[in-house]
Amino acid sequence: MNSMYPNKPMTQAQGAKTRTSTLTTAPPAAKTSGRRIQVRRSGVHGKGVFAVAPIAKGEIIIEYKGEVISWPEALRRHPHDPKDPNHTFYFELETGDAIDAKHGGNAARWINHACKPNCEADEINGRVFIKALRALKPGEELFYDYGLSIDAPYTAKLKKEYECRCGAKNCRSTMLSPKKR
Repeated sequence: MNSMYPNKPMTQAQGAKTRTSTLTTAPPAAKTSGRRIQVRRSGVHGKGVFAVAPIAKGEIIIEYKGEVISWPEALRRHPHDPKDPNHTFYFELETGDAIDAKHGGNAARWINHACKPNCEADEINGRVFIKALRALKPGEELFYDYGLSIDAPYTAKLKKEYECRCGAKNCRSTMLSPKKR
């Protein structure tokens, strides 16, 4: 894993992970007849993405878009906001590159983390698609598990820096994925 500073890791650039799809081609674009999602204030964190129409289980909702950049370029650009250095709009790709949704991004960059998500990210040929894990009703906020991973030991301070506010019954209390044993 790459890290921003020796003791100060980067967030989503090395964390938000995708499931490797069994598909070999990108799925058709999400339905475009009418608006299905909306960005607005979230009770979990800042902005969030909400369904404004029913979304079926397994449906591709949106592609996570932005400028594809190398890891060294992601490190050069980081942090997006010096007042909140652990927040980025980066999404790590299997190639080691990252999507920087601050540049050319769309509403997908506002999807928040949850320990019990209702969506997942699926990478297909270097593109990331957000897919519904279950049927979603209008008004529901969309979430996926960021699965952030950091080379540094998971200290209480580090877990607090990546605090999860999802409120799920079995919340991990952090956006960091569990360390593999």
